Amino acid sequence: MKAKILVVEDDETLQETLVWNLDRQGYKVTAAGNGRTALDLARDKKPDLIILDVMLPGLDGIDVCRILRKDFNMPILMLTARAEEIDKIIGLEIGADDYMTKPFSMRELLVRVKALLRRVDMIREDVGRETAVSPPPTSLTFGSLTIDEDRREVRLNNQPVKLKPKEFELLLFLARHQGVALSRSLILEKVWGWTFDGSSRTVDVHVRWLRAKIEEDPAQPQRIITVRGVGYRFD
Repeated sequence: MKAKILVVEDDETLQETLVWNLDRQGYKVTAAGNGRTALDLARDKKPDLIILDVMLPGLDGIDVCRILRKDFNMPILMLTARAEEIDKIIGLEIGADDYMTKPFSMRELLVRVKALLRRVDMIREDVGRETAVSPPPTSLTFGSLTIDEDRREVRLNNQPVKLKPKEFELLLFLARHQGVALSRSLILEKVWGWTFDGSSRTVDVHVRWLRAKIEEDPAQPQRIITVRGVGYRFD
């Protein structure tokens, strides 16, 4: 079955180029030129992946991504003309899976698209295998902290903790490897994907945000511990 891709780009020339190249690779492609149309098409077509420009007329790509993440978990590859790291952090923080700065190589974009779709297929296969053997655990509990994997919810002292997508994925990855010192590069690879071209500072920023939400005293963390010269360990 052909993977369905939604291209959201207001530059007509670039949009046509993306659609043409993706179509040649065998994908089923739909296109939108603004944020409102993108939301309607995403809800109607339920694409397997979305290529989303940040600078869109009306509703910009950041807002589109934020809205989509409330209901959908398909990979989102964001495109931007700005190269500042803070833009990347904002895009990834609100739920994007990868980020490319214009101008970019079409060949690299196609490789990233393929990699993102392959990760989705691998996750589906893993879930299928685990379900066939036995129901996977629905939650992880560490004292007063509970992480519900299926519902993607976190509770502290039986109160809900509001986490953004990457914050949840980072916490879950750390918790699944309780007691193990994990390097920043490994965390970047497993949580953000090997195609992510950001720096390890992205991990530090997300850890700081997590500590503010789940630690009694973020300045003296008891759960997410810094391992000097390595990365982090979940205790």
